[in-house]
Amino acid sequence: MLTVPETAALLRTFDNILILTHVRPDGDTVGCAAALCASLRALGKTAYLLPNPELTDTTAPYFVPYAAPADFAPEKVVSTDIATLGLLPENARPYADRIDLAIDHHPSFEHFGRANIVRPEAAACGELVYDILAALGPITPELALPLYVAVSTDTGCFAYANTTAHTHAVAAALMRTGIDYQTVNKVFFRTKTRKRMQLEGAMLSACEFYDNDRVAVLSVPMSLMERFQATESDAEDLSALGGQIQGVDCAVTMRELRPNVWKLSLRTGTRVNATNVCRLLGGGGHAAAAGATLEAPWPEAKRRILEAIAQNAPDFTQ
Repeated sequence: MLTVPETAALLRTFDNILILTHVRPDGDTVGCAAALCASLRALGKTAYLLPNPELTDTTAPYFVPYAAPADFAPEKVVSTDIATLGLLPENARPYADRIDLAIDHHPSFEHFGRANIVRPEAAACGELVYDILAALGPITPELALPLYVAVSTDTGCFAYANTTAHTHAVAAALMRTGIDYQTVNKVFFRTKTRKRMQLEGAMLSACEFYDNDRVAVLSVPMSLMERFQATESDAEDLSALGGQIQGVDCAVTMRELRPNVWKLSLRTGTRVNATNVCRLLGGGGHAAAAGATLEAPWPEAKRRILEAIAQNAPDFTQ
C-alpha cells in the first residue's frame, strides 16, 4: 500500500494517462478525476478522463474539459473513488486489468490496481487526492474547485456523520484559493428541479417502514421515472431522502435501472453497518453509506435487503 509521498512520486513517472470514474458518477469521483487531471497537466503530462456516459447536468461541467478524444491510447491508467472493478462503466472494462494506480477511500476497496492507495477514514476520496496533489505542487483554483465538489458532495455539504476535522481543514484550504464555493453549494445542495420534487413526493408517499419505523424503504421504479419524464440529473442523490425522516436510522433507496435490476443505496446510523449489509448482497462501501445491485423482482429484492439488515441489527423487529 502506497503512502501519499510514494503516490506523488509514482505519478511523476507517469505520462499519457487515462483517469477512470465509476458508474453513476457522483461529485467525488468526478471532482477527484478532474483535479488529478489538471494537476498532471500542470506538470507537463498528457492526461485525460475516460468519457462517462452517465454524467449528470451538475457533474458534467467539471468533467467535460478533460474528456479524452476517441483515439487516445493511454500508457498509464488511474482510477479515482472506485472500490471494486464491478463499478467500472462499460467503456472502462477493457482497462480493468491494467489499472496502474487505484486511489480510493472505501473500507471495501478491493486493491485491484498494480499500485494502490486507500484512506478508509476519509469522508471523501477528495481528501486523499488533495493531499496527493499538494505533494505534487501548489493547489491552484483550477484544482481546488473540483476538489471542493468532491469533498462537499460526499459529506452532504459537511452535514453527514463521516465529516471530520480534517474534512473541514481541507475545505477551508480549498476555499482560501478564492473558488466560487457558494455556487457549488447552491447548485448541489439548494436547487431542485420540479421533476425532482415530484419524484421525492411520490417516493415519500409510497415509503414503507419496518423495524419499529427505524427502517425506511423507498423505491424508484422505472415507471416512476417515466411518469414524470425525469432524467438522471433529476434522480441524482435520491438516497439522501430517507435519512431525513425522523426516527429512521436505516434508509433503503431502491432505483430500478433496468427491468428487475435494482440499485440499492443504504444510509445508516451507528446501529447498522451499511457496508456489512451490502457485502451480503455483493456490494460494499462505508459504515454509514453503501450500495449493491440486485437482480430480482421488487418483492424478492426487498425481502433480501430486509433479511440482510436483520442479520446486522440484532434488535431488528419484524
